[in-house]
Amino acid sequence: MNNITMTLNADELIKMALREDISSEDVTTNSVMPEAKPGEVELICKQDGIICGMDIYERVFKLLDQETVVEKYVKDGDEVKKGQLMAKVKGDIRVLLSGERVALNYLQRMSGIATYTNQVAALLKGSNTVLLDTRKTTPNMRIFEKYAVKCGGGQNHRYNLSDGILLKDNHIGAAGSITKAIEMAKAYAPFVRKIEIETETLEQVREAADAGADIIMLDNMDVATMKEAVKIINGRAKTECSGNVTKENISGIIDSGVDYVSSGALTHSAPILDISMKNLHAI
Repeated sequence: MNNITMTLNADELIKMALREDISSEDVTTNSVMPEAKPGEVELICKQDGIICGMDIYERVFKLLDQETVVEKYVKDGDEVKKGQLMAKVKGDIRVLLSGERVALNYLQRMSGIATYTNQVAALLKGSNTVLLDTRKTTPNMRIFEKYAVKCGGGQNHRYNLSDGILLKDNHIGAAGSITKAIEMAKAYAPFVRKIEIETETLEQVREAADAGADIIMLDNMDVATMKEAVKIINGRAKTECSGNVTKENISGIIDSGVDYVSSGALTHSAPILDISMKNLHAI
């Protein structure tokens, strides 16, 4: 993450996480470390994966004490191995102890998403299908989780509701029909906005293509139906497959010929990567 993104977007979220964890004081740390004392601790990877969130990890400690020094031996997107030393953190022992859990929460979560995304992206390697995330993210964690998807080799779908037009089943119901929903979106939205619409049947696919949608989402369709949908669209719109896409079933989607495949599992179902801070000692 660049410095502008960090300052404008990430810092306040990190501070919220710190305030959640330290509402008034760290009673445990203050009881065993009443005075400032310089120390050092190691950041150790406990399983193989893709690391992500090193700058966020560092920022946690810097927000607690600007004098904290983090010596990083890996960068976001790197492959890491079990037992690998990834960083050393030097500073006030009280800061190292009080910031540990929040820093690790970010790093473990983001690295888990990057690792899972990397595994899924590998299954699409050699195809023309692009892997996308969704808005199914943890509240107040979207900026971190979507960044992790990119570190893992995926791409980002729209960031939020202000970022793009996606007409789903309930929007279509509100408008009255697929055709009407697309007409209304074209009339309202700036010309630079592409219009994506969700379809569940081949009849809806035909209507969406005829109405001039830019992107047609094929929701919860089997591969045979998606192949037929791609034929119907015939290049008039980009295509996106969506609906319960996971590492276990994504490889079968390649044969459908869709341009994009979106998976909420990248962010809502990725397990954390096991990482620890060990060997704290005074220096």
